[in-house]
Amino acid sequence: MFTGIIQSIGKISAIERKSGDFRLKIDTGKLPLTGTQLGDSIAVNGVCLTAIELGARHFCADVSNETWERTTLSRATVGTPVNLELALTPSTRMGGHIVSGHVDGIGKIIGRKPDARSVRFTVQVPVELAKYIAEKGSICINGISLTVNEVDGATFGVNIVPHTLQETTLDDAVVGSLVNLEVDILARYMERLMHGEAAAQVHGGVTEALLRNSGFI
Repeated sequence: MFTGIIQSIGKISAIERKSGDFRLKIDTGKLPLTGTQLGDSIAVNGVCLTAIELGARHFCADVSNETWERTTLSRATVGTPVNLELALTPSTRMGGHIVSGHVDGIGKIIGRKPDARSVRFTVQVPVELAKYIAEKGSICINGISLTVNEVDGATFGVNIVPHTLQETTLDDAVVGSLVNLEVDILARYMERLMHGEAAAQVHGGVTEALLRNSGFI
């Protein structure tokens, strides 16, 4: 588990095809690897990866085809900057929100404009994820815990303060950039719980009938 508070900007230094899937080598920048062990989890642009090799300033991780296809890692090249965060420990400050590192889909930045010293981004999301995003709720973009400012259909807005711009890869994001999205884990479980015991037979998502039966409308 992670908090969505980025600790360092690293970069991908090698991409290797490995028996049908992939292995990445990632330079960790200022991320402290002291105490990190083989098998530990590290979030790379919001993607939870397992360290299978550790150096003083790098680690390697295997990436399955499922992860490769569902995240922006498939668009990465050698030199691509990435946001990094080590997994939670019992003493970690919970400055963001609970982040699993399991990316739900890929969004696209469709707007960027200055707002005093901050920058406001508008992000388009896959239609199937829109129902999980709420005004003033939490969203994880490329591993960064952010508060949703507003929602309009399958788009939402966020405000990025100067510190976050400086300490993450969002400063380089432009209109058209693709980003990894993880919705609030509570929203995902709430949908499942609303089905009750029928969850074992239900294959769809939230419907009007489900909301009515659950007392929401």
